[in-house]
Amino acid sequence: MPLINLVIVLIVVGVLLWLINAYIPMDRKIKNILNIVVVIVVVLWLLQVFGVLGSLDSIRIGN
Repeated sequence: MPLINLVIVLIVVGVLLWLINAYIPMDRKIKNILNIVVVIVVVLWLLQVFGVLGSLDSIRIGN
């Protein structure tokens, strides 16, 4: 993945998270959980993109 695409994806995710936090009325606890989930997903995605984590295709949840 080219570096410019990586930067664009991170900017879009950041702006969307900021818009949700700024303009959608939610309880503070829900916003914190949403922020933590988004950060964890982005970190896992970045680790996969850079090849540190390996392929996430083999992970199965449920049956």
